[in-house]
Amino acid sequence: MKKRGLGSALSLGLLLWPATSAAGASLLESVPVPLDAGDPARTRVGRLEFRGGLALSSPQAGFGGLSDFRLDGRRLLAVSDEGGRFQFEVRIENGRLAGVGSALEGGMLLDTTGSELDGKANQDAESMAPLPGGGYLVGFEQRHRVLRYPDLAGPAQAWPTPPGLEGAPRNGGLEAMTALADGRVLALTEELEADGHVAGWIWDKDGWAPLRYRVEGDPRPAGAALLPNGDVVVVERSYSPLTGVTARLRRIQAGQVVPGGTLAGELLAELRRPITVDNFEAIEALRGPAGETLLLLLSDDNFNPLQRTLLLLFALD
Repeated sequence: MKKRGLGSALSLGLLLWPATSAAGASLLESVPVPLDAGDPARTRVGRLEFRGGLALSSPQAGFGGLSDFRLDGRRLLAVSDEGGRFQFEVRIENGRLAGVGSALEGGMLLDTTGSELDGKANQDAESMAPLPGGGYLVGFEQRHRVLRYPDLAGPAQAWPTPPGLEGAPRNGGLEAMTALADGRVLALTEELEADGHVAGWIWDKDGWAPLRYRVEGDPRPAGAALLPNGDVVVVERSYSPLTGVTARLRRIQAGQVVPGGTLAGELLAELRRPITVDNFEAIEALRGPAGETLLLLLSDDNFNPLQRTLLLLFALD
């Protein structure tokens, strides 16, 4: 992930990660956060209704840098830009974020030989999407590529790389990826761009086919998820010294996601100070108990003590 002015990440994960890749349990701690610390009664931003937020932390070495995640029932499965994998329980009750489990499990992602990913250039996992036949695709930056994981705790399998991805900036590759309702996979880069668009692809049985994603201003795609109705929601983010982090959520109509298409998203909300916001890179969507669409956002703290790992839940109008 390109820090886009956030400053250099502290590579604690590389320095302190345990030598073994076997999953180990540690403590996950959480502290509630409001939508707006200056106005604790505030519950809305754009088309989103705030349904709870938590700041997460753990004494486990290597925790942080969470770049993407998916929900498997109540389990949140995440990958980090230091090559880590984590899982913990998320409790959503009556359509609100009620908490997380205190047990955090983690380890390192493995390569196709079953060895731990070695070196930052190989470890920079930034996006993931479930496959209809099981397992996950994981997109990597720096050494741009896609790997398939039948199990995030097991060895990777080779997967074709989108054509042209090698031209992406070192830290501007596959930031957003999601499965579509018909089993295809949508992948978007952060900074492989031309004429106000960034490059993306759709995967189907015939391989990767290109498309484009329209951008407005500085925010770029950082995460994507499938909405219950088949549309796609994309979280974009940027940083400036004056305003700090900005995150935008856009909805892409399902009919736009076709080979050669141009994705132009409807703006749902913009999160910036005084809203509680950090480097949001990951999003997941699910159906709430009243049939509402819920959006769960997760931030990458860049292993920076001035940033936080935030987990926020919203309901979409």
